[in-house]
Amino acid sequence: MKTYKYNFSIAYSDTDAGGIVYHGRYIEIAERARMEMMRGIELPADDNGFVVREISIKYMHPLRLADDIVVETEIINIGGASMDLQQKFVHDGTICAIMNITVVYIGADMRAKRIPATITEHLDSAKEG
Repeated sequence: MKTYKYNFSIAYSDTDAGGIVYHGRYIEIAERARMEMMRGIELPADDNGFVVREISIKYMHPLRLADDIVVETEIINIGGASMDLQQKFVHDGTICAIMNITVVYIGADMRAKRIPATITEHLDSAKEG
């Protein structure tokens, strides 16, 4: 499947007292990357969109203040109401962390529902990168 790339620069607010990216910030940065991947998609008026069901992160190399990174988001699987993604945090060609995430599409009633075809078509036709 396609890989969507999101460039990000590590700021002081992303780090702990030692200048290393705080572990919780990876989740926030990954969310920004997913939002960018979804840019241009209009949700049906009564739907809430995607919510996180499950997330796991493997940290391999620390990111530091002023690092310029790329978050590579790959859609692993699109099911009826859910989508599995893998997000890699890459700095100078080195994978520093890998996040696996499952998101579920929900309607106004806060219940899972089938992902609209307009969304899956957009994700299938969007340009890589």
